[in-house]
This record gives sequence, C-alpha cells and structure tokens, in this order.
Amino acid sequence: MTYNHFAYYYDRLMKDAPYDLWLKFAKENITKYRIGPKILDLACGTGELSIRLADEGFDVTGVDMSEDMLAVALEKSLSNKHSISFIQKDMKELSGFPLFDCVLIFCDSLNYLIEQQDVEQTFHHVYNQLEDGGLLMFDVHSVSKISNYIATHTFAHHEQDISYIWQCFDGELANSVEHDLAFFVREEDTELYARYDETHTQRTFLIDQYEQWLVQAGFTVLSISGDFTVEPVNEQTERIFFVAKK
Repeated sequence: MTYNHFAYYYDRLMKDAPYDLWLKFAKENITKYRIGPKILDLACGTGELSIRLADEGFDVTGVDMSEDMLAVALEKSLSNKHSISFIQKDMKELSGFPLFDCVLIFCDSLNYLIEQQDVEQTFHHVYNQLEDGGLLMFDVHSVSKISNYIATHTFAHHEQDISYIWQCFDGELANSVEHDLAFFVREEDTELYARYDETHTQRTFLIDQYEQWLVQAGFTVLSISGDFTVEPVNEQTERIFFVAKK
C-alpha cells in the first residue's frame, strides 16, 4: 500500500513515533553481532530513520514503494546535508542492489504485506541482498494488538491547520485490519479545509509462522522479543521484534 497525499503530512501526524527506539534497537544489534556499516532501510517512508542512521555514520540506502514518501525523504536528506540514495521499489520485488550488511524493516511496515506468499517472497529477496553473516531486523504488530486494540478503535488528532480521523475495522482476512483515514488540511490564506481520504490494510501472522518462513528462506533466527526490549514475548506484547542472520 502506498501513501499519497498523506505522505506530505506524515511526519507531523506521526511526530510521536519512536524512531529513536528503533535506532537504538538497530545499533545495539549491529554492535552485538559486529555487523558492517552498509544498511538498507526497507520501507523507509519519509526517511526519518534513514537520516538518523546516516547521522550515526552508517552508509544508508532507503527503499520505499511510495513516490510521494521518497520525495519527502530526499528533500529532508538534502536539507540535513546527507547524500542518501532513495529508490522506489516494492519490497516483494527487491533485487539488483549491491549486498548490504543489514536490512531493516521497521515501523510495522511488513504488516502491509497481507498475503503469506508476499512475506515469504520478501524474506527470500532480503536474504539474497545480504552479505554472508548479515542481519535482517524487523518488527510487526502482535496478533493481540491487531485483534483487541487496533481493529476496535478510532483515533483522532486536531491542530489549527490539519486534523485527521482514523477509523479501524476488522479486515476480511484473519488477523487483519482496515484503516480508513480522513484528514483535513487548511488551504493557504483561507478558512477552507481540503479533505483527503485513504484506505490502508494491515495483517499480521503468528510468531511461529514468521519464524518458519525466515528459516525456509535460509535465515538463522537470533532473537524474538517484544516492545523494544530483550524480554520474551507475552500476551500483552504489542510489537514483536525479530533479528535473523544470513
């Protein structure tokens, strides 16, 4: 699923997203497993994590399927005096790049793959794009979060010149959710607001399934943890982190 109009307001509306925690998690594992500096930020969005990684001295490439997201990412990268390569590509069709030391798929981006074969295909492509010993790190929503929290809630946010209403419903597939997003942007020098609507679908799978698909792709699963910690996953876990090695 690509972001269209929302891409240009994404950073403002997601300003509380835990990018520093994703960065910390990545750095800790890169240090722990002595991984090199070449990183692919897959489904990089507006480049928030890519830029943080570049600030830390990593050699970063950002890939996303949304042209609008990448336009925002490139502008931000240049304003931060980085020369990050941002490339438009679907993660399911990842190929043709030089090999990376590490691939990151954070911010529950993998949950936008709603078919099992798409997840499996992505793992295979990532495996082929990694150096021997390279790492794949990603996070996904837990089944309980999708079923018991996201799919039953409406989220809203209001500022002077931009607001949104984000309604979530159970999806047609098991452990999936439909996001209906309406946001309202004040037009310059007027009291009028333009409305934009987007619909997004996310789906998650059982931990054992992700682990099985990683192994089938050739990975060794190094750790599975919850909510930015090294603690084991439990029934209250909202976000599940995987670290796998080629």
